[in-house]
Amino acid sequence: MKTKTFPHGIHPPELKNLTEEISLQPMPAPEKVMIPLLQHFGAPAKPLVQKGDEVSLGQKIGEGQGLFSASVHSSVSGKVLSVDSFHHPGGTPVPAVTIANDGQDKADTDKKEIKNPFSLSPEDIRDKIKEAGVVGLGGAAFPTAVKLSPPKDSPIDTIIINGCECEPLLTSDYRLMLEFPDEILKGAELARIATGADRIIVGIEDNKKKAFELFQEKIQDYEGEAVLLKTKYPEGAEKNLIYAILRREVPRGGLPFNVGIVVQNVGTAKAIWDAVSTGKPLFERAITVSGQSITEPKNLLVRIGTPFQAVIDFCGGLKEDGNILVMGGPMMGLTQWTPEVPVVKGTSGILAWNAPAPGTEYSCINCGRCIEHCPMALVPTQLAKYVQFDKLPEAESWGILDCVECGSCQYICPSKILLVHWMRLGKNKVMSSKQKKSA
Repeated sequence: MKTKTFPHGIHPPELKNLTEEISLQPMPAPEKVMIPLLQHFGAPAKPLVQKGDEVSLGQKIGEGQGLFSASVHSSVSGKVLSVDSFHHPGGTPVPAVTIANDGQDKADTDKKEIKNPFSLSPEDIRDKIKEAGVVGLGGAAFPTAVKLSPPKDSPIDTIIINGCECEPLLTSDYRLMLEFPDEILKGAELARIATGADRIIVGIEDNKKKAFELFQEKIQDYEGEAVLLKTKYPEGAEKNLIYAILRREVPRGGLPFNVGIVVQNVGTAKAIWDAVSTGKPLFERAITVSGQSITEPKNLLVRIGTPFQAVIDFCGGLKEDGNILVMGGPMMGLTQWTPEVPVVKGTSGILAWNAPAPGTEYSCINCGRCIEHCPMALVPTQLAKYVQFDKLPEAESWGILDCVECGSCQYICPSKILLVHWMRLGKNKVMSSKQKKSA
């Protein structure tokens, strides 16, 4: 079967063999969880509990504030030890609720199973998703209820379910597709109903043939199809995925709804089904724990708020050679300075390996490789120079805000220029400047 893809991109070593055949395993809840009230795009949730309160599993402990926010729920039953700032894997302290686990998993009894979730109205579906605190589990952690509420002047015709998982080492989405295909497709159908879309398309890279064949069979019960995509990084980036499947180009500064599309990760689709059908809040997620320095690589279902150290210990601990710890994938993941940070909704993986010392950075040799491989058709070295010399209007006009920080340019650069650093810095400066002007 012919595969679809997008222009440019790179082919880093996949290294998925460490965990791709390992089934998802529920990890026991730790003795204590630290649950950040900011695990999503937008504003932090407002705390609903205080020190000394008894909470149940799945109880809402933080209320989303405003449109761009998400509610947060307890991942254990037990006693609130503190409501204070705590380390976040994003790099800065955020408000968090620390809970001592009583080991009982006493559940919030208010949740009721819906007999026929597909009979609900779009508004009811979105309300249940919002109440459950569901956000995008592919990494961006954008509030899902907002994503399923496109402007009235931007009708949605297609829901794309992203099953690419193009980052090396990560395989938890692959395991979700093999182990929970029905729940993923039911969640996709709820997303279709919520947006009024006509069809569902599931995009899966061709290094996941078993998952593709499974979905090709099961999607026959729905309005849609499974599409096989070329294994290439970053095939799973929203704009690249849309172009690969439908040849629609999201305009500069635009979003997928501008071309009639909503993209949801497979984990998010399952979370949608859980939230709407049973009222289950998002208090756990699937992650991959892998890398050459992890003693026993695994795919796990982990409670939100579990310390990285507890997860690593459950996987046999770190080997002595481990010197780098990353949340997410090796290309776009965030390097961690302590293993005491908690698993959050956006944690797709915990990776550890022995990283070589940084090499010498040389001057650009104008080889053009960064341009050749950039999936957004940008000129990374020129953008880096604009940022270095604080020429922000030029950087914006050359499309720096279109950069998805995938790291393809830096990966392929023979001069070892820290291009992602300059892209990220430039984007932050441009956005700060625009906010100041609008204030």
